[in-house]
Amino acid sequence: MSFVLARLLARWVLQQGWLLPVVVVVFVFATSWPLMVLAEPAGAELVRPGNYWWYFVVTAATVGYGDFSPETTAGHFVGAYVIIGGIATLTTVFTKLASRLEQTKGRRMQGMEAVRASGHTLLIGYTAGRTERIVAQLIADGVTGLVLCASDEVQVHPMPSQPVDFVRGEPTAADVLARAAVGAASTILVDMGDDNEALAVAVTVDHANRSAHVVVTLRDMEKSELVRYVDPRIKCVQWHTPRMVTEELTSPGIAEVYSELMTAGGAGTYSVSLPESLGRLSTEKCRLALGRAFGATVLAARTDDDLVVNPSWDGDLPAGSVLYYVSPRRLSGAEIETALRGTTAG
Repeated sequence: MSFVLARLLARWVLQQGWLLPVVVVVFVFATSWPLMVLAEPAGAELVRPGNYWWYFVVTAATVGYGDFSPETTAGHFVGAYVIIGGIATLTTVFTKLASRLEQTKGRRMQGMEAVRASGHTLLIGYTAGRTERIVAQLIADGVTGLVLCASDEVQVHPMPSQPVDFVRGEPTAADVLARAAVGAASTILVDMGDDNEALAVAVTVDHANRSAHVVVTLRDMEKSELVRYVDPRIKCVQWHTPRMVTEELTSPGIAEVYSELMTAGGAGTYSVSLPESLGRLSTEKCRLALGRAFGATVLAARTDDDLVVNPSWDGDLPAGSVLYYVSPRRLSGAEIETALRGTTAG
């Protein structure tokens, strides 16, 4: 067992380029111990095997606790030799470490390092300016653990100042997606250069992760039918609306709600001016009147020049304010006046 471990250690030392510092340490130790035995008096505590290795380590590391030290002048020279050897070794080690860190940083900036993440949001595809806006909005919404997977055309990390890990390579390649930890992602956005690429990546992602919330941006929403053949759970969002993209990522299903609101035949969004004759009204009365009489929901109100989305129930609306609401149909001014008068009378 010890032989196998020694062989593995030796192979690691050779492969990782640590041979020089190891040789220096072994050589200095192997030569300094006999010299110290000759320099120090017979029976000296310092040269005992159980003590000398400790003395060598703390001296070579330039720590020097002082619990063991040479007594003779010759021993002092040997100690100086150990110090010089230790400094040479440490210099070599620190240089090697600095080089390794720089190489690792360079590989990360080039997107060649594997991401160690779980439950993260994976963004597949990069478009200059657009992707930065999506990332900024996600960060503003409190999303953490962002990973960007871009094609080989993006040579270096496009957002090094942002808390985003970067992986570069063909987004349909299994090894590239593995480096992006696609299997451990909780949310995945496929935002490619064209719809055909998006469909290809969606197929690959679906095979790699069947539990994540997957959002695909499309320029032609009719192709969403093709995506449904891949997996009905995949959500398709219009490419030209980045804000809706980020909302779907953070609030799964919201894009479908928007789509229903903008499709004829279902509930729609409308606006109406409150009758001047009713004077000032509370928001609560407006909400209750429209909700009870027509099943409508007040979304926003415009008072003078101010638009208030989701107005407070405790607020008041001046005469002539504009209400924006969701309803199965458009309500006439007369219907709304009758409903509000009934609520006021009650």
